[in-house]
Amino acid sequence: MKKFLAIGALTLALTATAAAGMTTVALTRADNAADTAQTAVIEAAVLRQGSKGGEVKEVQRRLKNWGYYSGAVDGIYGSGTKKAVILFQKKNGLTADGIVGKATYAALGMNDSYNALNKPNKGNSSSSGSSNYTSSDLYLLAKTIYAEGRGESYTGQVAIGAVIMNRVRSSSFPNTIAGVVYQPGAFTAVSDGQINLEPNQTAYDAARDAMNGWDPTYGCLYYYNPAKATSSWIFNRPTVTVIGKHVFAI
Repeated sequence: MKKFLAIGALTLALTATAAAGMTTVALTRADNAADTAQTAVIEAAVLRQGSKGGEVKEVQRRLKNWGYYSGAVDGIYGSGTKKAVILFQKKNGLTADGIVGKATYAALGMNDSYNALNKPNKGNSSSSGSSNYTSSDLYLLAKTIYAEGRGESYTGQVAIGAVIMNRVRSSSFPNTIAGVVYQPGAFTAVSDGQINLEPNQTAYDAARDAMNGWDPTYGCLYYYNPAKATSSWIFNRPTVTVIGKHVFAI
């Protein structure tokens, strides 16, 4: 009898050990998956030769304005952009590796862009990008961006588009770009007719970047120019960030 009890106890001990081992493996795999996801997010917030998109275009624009870059502002991180970044890094006491990481973003004054890219998406951005929208949607978004923010920086124009896209995804607003833009009283450009102006290429590019998920506003649903806003209600919205002349709020 004692022999059977000993065997039973040994079996239970082995079973418990195996279960603990499986739990450890599962936890390790979960940790590894989390680390991999975080690494992917951080890498997305780094620009290097071969990168493309609106962030690259804004880096090029700033470097060109400051005399470091003489190439086209085309959103393509080629050798010319890399050389310009290296010059800028040397001038500002940064590691001259030609890679736009956190420190270089900060020196360029693009903390908003870095933070937005370095923040994991939680259901607010479009995972399938602009493929969900028609050419008419793109045209209307570009027109709205041009009418509302043609005097703003490229990031500021993308931010306007991002607010519109955030509204499309919010249950508190219409679920189409046209519905959001033409919602009564929503945009001054619709009220004063500037929505009918023809957008330029920059507005088109900003619209595409906003559709593809670049959100320098961190999910904001409102923006306003404090020098022109007349509604006291908007001043009570919690401010998230300021880009150019616009305050972005939730």
